Amino acid sequence: MDIVGMRKTPSSLFSISESDDFDFVQAARTPRLGIERKRSLDDLSIPITLKPIDSYDNIPSPIAESGPDTPFSSTDANSFEPHPVIADAWEALRKSVVNYRGQPVGTVAACDTSSDEALNYDQVFVRDFVPSALAFLMNGEYEIVKNFLSRTLRLQSWEKKIDRFKLGEGAMPASFKVIHDAAKNNAETIVADFGESAIGRVAPVDSGFWWIFLLRAYTRSTGDLSLSESPECQKGIRLILSLCLSEGFDTFPTLLCTDGCCMIDRRMGIYGYPVEIQSLFYMALRCALGLLKQEEENKELIEQIMTRLQALSYHMRTYFWLDFEQLNVIYRYKTEEYSHTAVNKFNVIPDSIPDWVFDFMPSKGGYFIGNVSPARMDFRWFALGNCIAILGSLATPEQSVAIMDLIEERWEELVGEMPVKVCYPAIDGHEWRIVTGCDPKNTRWSYHNGGSWPVLLWLLTAACIKTGRPYIAKKAIELAESRLLKDSWPEYYDGKLGRYIGKQSRKYQTWSIAGYLVAKMMLEDPSNLGMVALEEDKPMKPVLKRSSSWT
Repeated sequence: MDIVGMRKTPSSLFSISESDDFDFVQAARTPRLGIERKRSLDDLSIPITLKPIDSYDNIPSPIAESGPDTPFSSTDANSFEPHPVIADAWEALRKSVVNYRGQPVGTVAACDTSSDEALNYDQVFVRDFVPSALAFLMNGEYEIVKNFLSRTLRLQSWEKKIDRFKLGEGAMPASFKVIHDAAKNNAETIVADFGESAIGRVAPVDSGFWWIFLLRAYTRSTGDLSLSESPECQKGIRLILSLCLSEGFDTFPTLLCTDGCCMIDRRMGIYGYPVEIQSLFYMALRCALGLLKQEEENKELIEQIMTRLQALSYHMRTYFWLDFEQLNVIYRYKTEEYSHTAVNKFNVIPDSIPDWVFDFMPSKGGYFIGNVSPARMDFRWFALGNCIAILGSLATPEQSVAIMDLIEERWEELVGEMPVKVCYPAIDGHEWRIVTGCDPKNTRWSYHNGGSWPVLLWLLTAACIKTGRPYIAKKAIELAESRLLKDSWPEYYDGKLGRYIGKQSRKYQTWSIAGYLVAKMMLEDPSNLGMVALEEDKPMKPVLKRSSSWT
């Protein structure tokens, strides 16, 4: 994860001095709620036909009274038998914790002692910390998450410049690092990167969305409204969304982005309207509706959010969705259509459909494609965008079913021997040279170019539980458990089936560790899903059935 491709020095970064502090970090904590935990899915008899969880607001979020060495996932009598991987994972996760003035504020990207160069892996990344935060929340450890949300919000207020150009006020950092100044008795300073040191100098569009998502997860998990309702947090939400909802030349409700602005942080041809950003955008808008206080200052923004949600959901569900029937429609498109009656609204040339799509698309199943823009459709599958679409209910219930059907039908391609492929298929040859600029890290079936990323396990598990298919998640988790500890928790795996540790993969990658723990705890206790999933926006929801193809 090379958001930043070189070592940083304090002089090249924005910093918070020791005298600058957050008043609302010390806000009163809400006492833990004594809520009885739900039975494990493993204790239940799972029928062939399963219903999705209907209302997350009615499911209590588990609050654990466990100590630092008694992980929530192994303390309850009704839980799974503790897997030997769990203890190692918790130990590794705790070793990654970063402290600032005696308080935990995040986790570093990796603790790989075998590598001589730290590069940017010794920093706290916003997107990387999300699974760590969820693991701590599910284990009843709230302080580190609250501190992280507060510190990153404080960084948002700093002036941000790349060369002579100023970034928007609402931009959130990609990462930050705690610097110890030996000349000042090891005085601690936080320095942040907003993209000025990133590969390609790209600002992280997803950081603000993940921050809103995590704020909602923290609030729901703890019942503590003091943070989200503080004036600082309310302003922070408004600033993040003002960057996205401002009027301009856009004719689509989707967000126009450059390459490298999200998890796929190198040149991979996702410029335009990448599905990952659109799904996160939709999720953040819906989370913000529940976090913004109903007051005059927020009235206009709430109206903008409601309007955008309607337009965005229609656009994504209509133009980004691909199944067998829609593929056949696109295959028969006419071109050069004018007027409002045009069917081929983006003037996509049918001959541009890659051959692999016709073999990949099953008769039962579908997914949101990677990108849609004038005369261009990126037909690649992207795991994060599709899983978030399910969790945020951007996907309709029928589309959620179809996405899970596709995963089952194409298990070998999308999961293989190590969950989960970040995208499918890999690009190679001339296309690889043009799209990636001959990137030696994104070669075929490696890293972002069809590599397998264990961190995505938590997203797959959450999507499986939400759609009533925990057996898929269980199979994926078992695959991961057979390798992760033995392989020292790699960042990613290479190969068409994900059989090989990535050629430049860091060991003890924190979000690989946390992603596994979150997946395990969610499968053990489905009430944890309420932290990361939103209800359908329609009152009627169909029964979701197991695909007949699953074996």
